[in-house]
Amino acid sequence: MISLQQVEKVYRTKTVETLALNNINLHVDKGEFLSIMGPSGCGKSTLLNIMGLLDEPSKGTVAIDSKAVVHFRDKELARLRNEKIGFVFQSFHLINDLSVVDNVELPLLYRNISARERRRLAEEALGSVGLSNRMRHFPTQLSGGQKQRVAIARAIVGRPGILLADEPTGNLDSAMGNEVMEILLRLNRENGTTIVMVTHDEGMARRTNRLVRLFDGSQVQ
Repeated sequence: MISLQQVEKVYRTKTVETLALNNINLHVDKGEFLSIMGPSGCGKSTLLNIMGLLDEPSKGTVAIDSKAVVHFRDKELARLRNEKIGFVFQSFHLINDLSVVDNVELPLLYRNISARERRRLAEEALGSVGLSNRMRHFPTQLSGGQKQRVAIARAIVGRPGILLADEPTGNLDSAMGNEVMEILLRLNRENGTTIVMVTHDEGMARRTNRLVRLFDGSQVQ
C-alpha cells in the first residue's frame, strides 16, 4: 500500500544542512497497522509527511498503492491525497467556527458529490466514532477525546484506504487515549484500513501489527 525506497530528506538553509531522514526502506502492506516510535526530532513526523505526500523526499522513491509518485504534479498529488489518504493530527486541526458535521464534511467539498450525499457520509462517519449526538455542536463545546474522534471521522469520511495518524493520543489522558486507540483498531480490523501511527506511547505501539523505530533519521528496527 505504501512503499519507500532509499528515501532521504535533507533540509537546507544558506548556512546549515540537516539530514532528517537517511536511507529509509519501508513497505506497509494493505490492511497493516504500523506504529513508528523514536525520540523527539528523530524524523517521525517527516516520514509521515512524506508517506502522506505532504512533503517530498530529497532522494529516493515513494509509491502509493503501487503507483510511484515521483513525477506527479501538485494537482495529481492533491487528488491522490484526497482520495486515498486520511490524516489525524495530535492538535485536531478543527475549525471552531464550523459545526462538528461541517468539519467532517470538509474533505468531500473537493469531490463531485451532492450536498445531500456529503451530509449523509459525514453523519455516517460521526456515527462510526460514536458522536451522532454531537453533530450540531461546535469544537469548543467538546472534550479533547471528542475532538479527536471528530478528527478521525473527518479523516475517514471519504473512505480512504490509508489513515496516517501523528500522535493521535498525545494530547489525551489515558482513558480518552484508549478510547481513540480502540476506534483506530476497529477501523483497521473491520474496514481493512491501512494505518500508520506515530506515537511516543510504547503501550499503544505494542497493540499494532508492527513497530518501526527511528533514531537520528535512520531506521533502527
